Amino acid sequence: MKKLQFVGGCLCGNVRYAYSGPILDANYCHCTDCRRVTGSAFNVGVRIRAAEFIITQGEVREFTKQGDSGNSLTRHFCGNCGSPLYTSSPLHDDFLFIKAGSLDDSSAIVPTDQSWISSAVSWANISPDLPQHQKESGQS
Repeated sequence: MKKLQFVGGCLCGNVRYAYSGPILDANYCHCTDCRRVTGSAFNVGVRIRAAEFIITQGEVREFTKQGDSGNSLTRHFCGNCGSPLYTSSPLHDDFLFIKAGSLDDSSAIVPTDQSWISSAVSWANISPDLPQHQKESGQS
């Protein structure tokens, strides 16, 4: 695998990170916890090697919770703006799961599977027939 450099951070810019390894895989997660933490229909998590990830600026806060799987997950986020950045698990301490939306350039991310589809919301499928806008929709 070719080594790449990925950088990202939070909405306010206080926290920045860099990753110098390959993207291992990416997936959609429809579990209730992921939906709540993203405020959306699903999360897109990108599995990376923890040893090649560093926080380059700022401090990350964390929150640990036992998920429906019975495993504990720690969610890491900016303490200033609340942006979710990555998730870690004691069961898989060699890996982190970056939130795809926190990457500066997420064009290389291609999710290959979905998990917790039993929790998926019915409105997650976006019809290509809906009006599309390049920027904002014009609604107030």
